[in-house]
Amino acid sequence: MDPDGPKSGEPIASTSGRLTPHSPTPGRALSGHASEASSLRHMYTQGTSGLRTPRTPGTLDEQAALLGRLDDIDLYGSIAQRGGIEPPPRPPLVRKNSNWAKVKYYVPSTAWIPEYSWSLLGGDLLAGLTVASMLIPQSVSYASSLAKLSPVTGLFSASIPGIVYALLGTSRQLNVAPEAALSLLVGQAVDEILHADPHSIPANPNAVSLAVATVITFQVGLITFLLGIFRLGFLDVVLSRALLRGFVTAVAIVIMVEQLIPMFGLTELEHTLNPQSTLDKFIFIVDNLFSHTHRITAIISFSALFALVLLRSFKGAFKRYWWIYRVPEVLVVVIISTMLSAEFRWDEDGVDVLGSVPINTDGHFVNFPLRRTTLRFLRRTTSTAVLISVVGFLDSIVAAKQNATRFGYSISPNRELVALGAGNIVASFVPGTLPAYGSITRSKVNGDVGGRTQMASLICSALVLLAIFFLLPWLYFLPKCVLGSIICLVVFSLLAEAPHDVKFYWRMRAWIDLLLMSLTFFFTLFWDVEVGIMVSLVISLLLVVHRSSRTRMTILGRIPGTDKWRSISEDAEAGEEVPGVLIVRIRENLDFANTAQLKERLRRLELYGHDKHHPSEEPHRQYANVLVFHMADVDSIDASAVQIFRELVETYKGRGVGLYITHLKGGPRESFELAGLADLLGERAFCRDVSSAMTLIEQSNVRERPL
Repeated sequence: MDPDGPKSGEPIASTSGRLTPHSPTPGRALSGHASEASSLRHMYTQGTSGLRTPRTPGTLDEQAALLGRLDDIDLYGSIAQRGGIEPPPRPPLVRKNSNWAKVKYYVPSTAWIPEYSWSLLGGDLLAGLTVASMLIPQSVSYASSLAKLSPVTGLFSASIPGIVYALLGTSRQLNVAPEAALSLLVGQAVDEILHADPHSIPANPNAVSLAVATVITFQVGLITFLLGIFRLGFLDVVLSRALLRGFVTAVAIVIMVEQLIPMFGLTELEHTLNPQSTLDKFIFIVDNLFSHTHRITAIISFSALFALVLLRSFKGAFKRYWWIYRVPEVLVVVIISTMLSAEFRWDEDGVDVLGSVPINTDGHFVNFPLRRTTLRFLRRTTSTAVLISVVGFLDSIVAAKQNATRFGYSISPNRELVALGAGNIVASFVPGTLPAYGSITRSKVNGDVGGRTQMASLICSALVLLAIFFLLPWLYFLPKCVLGSIICLVVFSLLAEAPHDVKFYWRMRAWIDLLLMSLTFFFTLFWDVEVGIMVSLVISLLLVVHRSSRTRMTILGRIPGTDKWRSISEDAEAGEEVPGVLIVRIRENLDFANTAQLKERLRRLELYGHDKHHPSEEPHRQYANVLVFHMADVDSIDASAVQIFRELVETYKGRGVGLYITHLKGGPRESFELAGLADLLGERAFCRDVSSAMTLIEQSNVRERPL
């Protein structure tokens, strides 16, 4: 026996759950129990011959590590059967307070913070530093170049939602901050409101921009929060990957065209001519590229872009050297370009620089998001907020699921919605903040560098907050065209997966997916981003409705020499041996959506079977004289479906067709009785299985269709 086990006569625990005076600490009692179990496990698995049984110690050790204790019941039960060894008394089962368990479930930080291991701090700290070095220049770029707001609003958007999400979210690696596509949607909403009346200019355009962004972020947070509260996390299945790829690719091109204007130094001319659509802006760039380009600005822009691409390629060649691979190329380019701009005073040569960035927003640091200055834009921005909520959640849930699969834990889409919504609601109290959601790229980097808990997000957000107060003054001479170059680098990442997906769909002959991707791409690119998203949503919903409206049914046949029945389309041996009798298995629950076309689907099965056909073709089969419904897969049936099914039964009875129902479960049987179907069909029509129904059919000798 293990020497650390309990001594003879030393009780482990009393039956009341209290330790006796001979057991000074709970740890001692539990360690003794584990040691005895370990010894018994060794005796069982090794035996006298020294050979291991299928229950190896390694398997038990792994279970103990995962479950926190040995599987005593199975272990000692097996030993008792083999050698009659009595198991020692087990410590009493201590039940946790259910209310506290619920708190830990809904507020995950109350579970992981008390149990945080300092051994994880090194990886989380490195991950927070790395992601923050990427996030700070990106957030400044998104706010100033895409959303047309102060850079400080982007930094607040990259810190406050991240803190709230780290406390409420279930993903350990998800990084929550502004995204390029969502910032572009906010910027378009700001431009639309500012230029709604071409004959008048708002007295304070900056205040209007802050109010629009604030009310959008608040609505986004509220919509997302309510989606989680009402458990609508399943909405991530609405949009297919093809539609998302078409939308993201088109948005990437829209963003690139937007950024080429400041990169060529055409911003002032754009304000004068005011091109609206992406096509108009592209034509504007082509027309003025050689005549109005600011040469120094263009040289700085494309030199910065070339440096970013070169550094990223250089890092990719040295992945094995983490200290090279983790160098933040974006931060390096920002620092170098700022130093060069300050040294050579590029601002005096006409290069637009970031300048002084005030920390206060709209005169106050914190304001209630719904007030008179923001409420007047509420109705005009609701559609934008809905679109941002849908796209942002889809991106976030994809990133969260990828990391959960990679690191072996589970996430809850509904709690993700609540956490993301709460983060945006809290952030909207700082005027001008942008909507913030999870990023696939930054979350992957977070996990690659060593982030294993939400502590990495807290560290990243804290560093971004420090940058607001201490770093922004040092970025006074940062050229704005360099921010455009940073966004173009993000565009390259968005475009990188498009060729792979197109090749995949082409190889799979997925013509519908290719068509949907193309439609979404062209609507988004040549019409409007919002129109592109709406087209995606409408097409997706139509596809879901179309597929769900087709009840899954199959024709059954008997396996020769047995009482087994199989689908004739799946098993070549199964055959329909009784002419005029059609056995149909309904393979899903019935509801109002999939029973609307039930009558037509049954008619086609009667006349054409499973063969592909055109409605104008001659029937391949005869009308059935007897119809047998196999309903073992029907667990539930709603009122609308029962009503439609009753109408179907009345139609068949009017034709003189015999009807039998087999394998009917309790819930659907009760619904049939309440709807009067049991009385309409008669008790004989409800059979235990198909064989019983076939026996009744043979006895009643129903073979010919009545006139």
